[in-house]
Amino acid sequence: MVRFTGGLLLFTAYAAAVPAVSDQQQVIRRPSSETTQRKLQGRFLHITDVHPDPFYEPYTEPDGDHPCHHKGGKGSAGHFGAETTDCDTPFTLVNATFDWIDQNIKDDIDFVVWTGDSARHDNDEHYPRHNKQIIDLNKFVVDKFVQVFGKSGQIDPKNPLDSFVIPIVPTYGNNDILPHNIFTAGPNRWTRTFEDIWRGFVPQEQKHTFARGGWFFSEVIPNRLAVFSLNTLYFFDSNSAVDGCDAKSEPGYEHMEWLRIQLQFLRDRGMKAILIGHVPPARTDSKQNWDETCYQKYTLWLRQYRDVIIANIFGHMNVDHFMFQDASGLKYKFDIDGVDTALDRLVDFDNHTADPEFSMAGKTAYLSELHDSWAKLPKPPKGHSYAALGDAVDIAKKKRKEKELDKFLRSIGGPYGERFSLSLVSPSVVPNFFPTLRIVEYNITGLEHDHPAATIMGVPAEVYYERHSLPEDDSSREVEQQELRKRDHQQSGHDDDVNLEKKKKKRKKHHKKKRKPTFPVPEPPSKTAAPGPAYSPQSLSLLSWEQLYANLTKINAAYEEAKTVGHNSGHKNQQYVHFETEYTTKHDKYYKMKDLTVRSWLDLAERIGREELKHPQLQFDEEEEEDDDDEEIYDAELSRMDDSDLDDSLASDWAETFLDEVEIEISKRKDKKEKGKKKKGKKMKNHLWKEFLQRAFVQTKRDDELDDTFG
Repeated sequence: MVRFTGGLLLFTAYAAAVPAVSDQQQVIRRPSSETTQRKLQGRFLHITDVHPDPFYEPYTEPDGDHPCHHKGGKGSAGHFGAETTDCDTPFTLVNATFDWIDQNIKDDIDFVVWTGDSARHDNDEHYPRHNKQIIDLNKFVVDKFVQVFGKSGQIDPKNPLDSFVIPIVPTYGNNDILPHNIFTAGPNRWTRTFEDIWRGFVPQEQKHTFARGGWFFSEVIPNRLAVFSLNTLYFFDSNSAVDGCDAKSEPGYEHMEWLRIQLQFLRDRGMKAILIGHVPPARTDSKQNWDETCYQKYTLWLRQYRDVIIANIFGHMNVDHFMFQDASGLKYKFDIDGVDTALDRLVDFDNHTADPEFSMAGKTAYLSELHDSWAKLPKPPKGHSYAALGDAVDIAKKKRKEKELDKFLRSIGGPYGERFSLSLVSPSVVPNFFPTLRIVEYNITGLEHDHPAATIMGVPAEVYYERHSLPEDDSSREVEQQELRKRDHQQSGHDDDVNLEKKKKKRKKHHKKKRKPTFPVPEPPSKTAAPGPAYSPQSLSLLSWEQLYANLTKINAAYEEAKTVGHNSGHKNQQYVHFETEYTTKHDKYYKMKDLTVRSWLDLAERIGREELKHPQLQFDEEEEEDDDDEEIYDAELSRMDDSDLDDSLASDWAETFLDEVEIEISKRKDKKEKGKKKKGKKMKNHLWKEFLQRAFVQTKRDDELDDTFG
């Protein structure tokens, strides 16, 4: 028995009842007070994986079966946390982090995306997790947001959606439930619980669908930009309570259908979307986070709605990195409009394995495999790069023939790289490395008269269509819905109502019948539509980000030093905890990214994937010095020959003999240096790959450690 087909068909009926609007956008207005409206700053905050731990004890051992819990007084766990360990976050660090946000960035951002895991890990059998503890910890983190961004000191009991000065969009983490990773089909205990915990975040019109599966969207800039909170636990390969996104009886299928309908609704309204979730769609040989059916469908959705989706933002993995979703890897056995007409699809994939724990060894293998995949990206022809394809765009428009460039452009899906979609993963507050925050800058050109949403809002497609297009007293409504259900049923490949005689005639004409899709496939962008903000710089495109981190090694040391001399008594925690800039993508001498469009990320990935890449501003490495030595030897001997009094024939014989000896001498020197290198260990030849790894691990690894592991 199918659990929610009726609901899905009703959604589809609503969606199909109103045609797409291109010339005139559908605008949903809600009255707001001019005095409460803030000016857009063009920035938002991404915070993830807070993991507060009420049992954390400073000066305990971070290793073993009781990480930072077993009282002893002689361990290395610091007052503000134990960096580079598996310990969770002490309340001292949580409080100081939100205090720092309050004092430094609160007034400079337009909204917050908060990607889950706001409870401690289940990592100590002496302190087992239970429902009340998980609920209390999530409420604790909500209270921190209230303290920083609340209009008063609490969630407004009469109007909870009017409690914050800017929109905040949360999402479920795999540790926000019990058992961790296991999220059953809704409504369930956790959708009901979080409907209360997040009562200040989930729009009123979406309470019903939130109860069904924990997903929703919020219009953070009314009629311009919506942030979608995805429940990635329904896609998570480690969630044994569900089974992917193919079967209509699965919540993952319903979630994808909801997402498809809402994205089409935004397209009709001329709006854009940022998608956020906890578990990212990581997919390499040794690591696969999502069920394959969900990964395939999500990749297809990203491809078809690339004119709507600006970015995909995740947490969970604690490592600062990014990944591509490749539309040429879609393995559906039916033709897809906008895919097969534009891309050559690959044949098949290797098997992938889940790694729910994601240990340090797992991180190493995963990052190495990412690097290897980037090394296989299509190579730009000589004189071109992913980042500098301005001329290529002109060439494509003028239809000029340039074989190499044309082949390259076809291989990446056109001059904007639309074969690929992009997912961004931020490191965490929990100090597996150093605690981090991310401030993302986006383009607000043309939005001078817009404002962040003054209250939480977001009318979903089905509610809007019901209110505006399908009135309750319409006598033809049921007939119309039946027709739409039938149409959707046929699109899904269940064409049972088609006349059998027509089928027989078709068989005679076409010996080989094409397969039909088993689900409604999203329409691609209009052929006349311009590339979306993820691909071409425009309003709402991501421009750059500033990655912030708190160096706990220095912070804990400063606290202990002050404690030793008796200066701690009058000092608050926030006086010690300061987040500093780790890097910015803008004007960065390593990444050299002019913006955060997909093509800029492809350019970065291609450069990281090279076997060797030297930084022009860095000193020569040993190999360059070695080459210089060789040249000096040759130059010296040739100079001696030029200055000699030998006749031409003797000089020629002498030169040949002597330069043979020079070659032998150079070879000996190289052998010596190679032996020395073996003793020292292999060094990485690509400075950008090393810098990427330093940032992935938030500056907690020494150069020699990275050389030994990745060199």
